[in-house]
Amino acid sequence: MKFVIVLVALFALAAARPNRDAETLRYDSNVEPENYNYNVQTSDGKSVAEEGHVEDLGTEQEAIVVKGSYSYIGDDGVTYSVNYIADKNGFQPQGAHIPVA
Repeated sequence: MKFVIVLVALFALAAARPNRDAETLRYDSNVEPENYNYNVQTSDGKSVAEEGHVEDLGTEQEAIVVKGSYSYIGDDGVTYSVNYIADKNGFQPQGAHIPVA
């Protein structure tokens, strides 16, 4: 389970990797056996924050629950933001630019 938490955190950090010209303005992370959180902000306007924890530890329903957000400045100059939850119900993103079913 620890491996899964670390893997999810590393994947998210890689996805938020800034471009070569951007500088990291903030980088905070904390990885524990049953939870983690991190926050990254770069000089090119990107930011990502995420926290996760294990629910129902030691049971057959054991799962990681993740809550987070990311934002970036699009090519059109608009800042796009996404808030999300990922749990036993799947990935649930919310953002003003995301179509609603």
